[in-house]
Amino acid sequence: MDLLLDIGTWILLLAACIFLLITGLGMLRLPDLYTRIHAGGMADTLATFLVCLGLALQSGLTLTTIKLLFIVAFVFFTSPTSTYALAQASFVAGLKPKLDGFNKTAQNKEEDDGKVPD
Repeated sequence: MDLLLDIGTWILLLAACIFLLITGLGMLRLPDLYTRIHAGGMADTLATFLVCLGLALQSGLTLTTIKLLFIVAFVFFTSPTSTYALAQASFVAGLKPKLDGFNKTAQNKEEDDGKVPD
C-alpha cells in the first residue's frame, strides 16, 4: 500500500513539474502580457493543486492534509482574482492586447466574402 501511495505522489508531483515547465516556456514564448497572464494563472493554479494533492497523499488524514486543503482553497480564490486585477490594471494603463493574428484572419475572411476592408 505504501508503494502505491509513493507512486501516486510521484505521478502528481511530476505532473505539477511538467505544468510549471510549460508555464515557464509560455512566459518566454507568448506574445503579450495578457496571454502570459492567462497561461501563468491557469497552470500555476493547477500545479499548486497537484503538488498539494501529492503531499496530502503522503501525509494521510492528518492536520497537515487539512492545512494543504486550505492552501488549495486560498490559491483557487486568489490566483484568478490577482490575474484579473493585473490584466485590468494593465488595460486601464493603456496596454492594448496584440491582435495581429486576429486582424489578419478577419481581413482574409472579408476578402473571401468579396468585401473590401475599409
